[in-house]
Amino acid sequence: MSARLEHANLIVRDIDVTIRFLQTAFPEFGIRADEIDPDGTRWVHIGTHETYIALNESTVRPAEQWKPYTGVPGVNHLAYEVDDADALRDRMTAAGYEESTPPNKHPWRKRVYFLDPDGNDWEFIQYLTNDPEKRHDYTISHK
Repeated sequence: MSARLEHANLIVRDIDVTIRFLQTAFPEFGIRADEIDPDGTRWVHIGTHETYIALNESTVRPAEQWKPYTGVPGVNHLAYEVDDADALRDRMTAAGYEESTPPNKHPWRKRVYFLDPDGNDWEFIQYLTNDPEKRHDYTISHK
């Protein structure tokens, strides 16, 4: 059996704002469920038949926004493979989102990164080859 990520579960400040971010990145993502728990908190599953992201409404307002790559335990980024990184970049920037990391130059993959409104970093990667050795080559500078 091979492993695959079936879903990720995130706590977000504003579910609707996060839905807008995700549907800009992934226009094919639909709402699979939109419910209210008995305690009054909202949760949404957004994605496709194969994968989704569970969004839970935050009940706590932390003093500081999460910042990835600071050495504090947490998820630095989630990465999704996409068919067209340039088209995704165009959609995201047209919607007002800013890239969090400059695009890298690599002969076998394109990667773009965007922060969502909660400060979570999202990587979108387009592979330019089907050769696994080239796809996962880390000897070539990515700057």
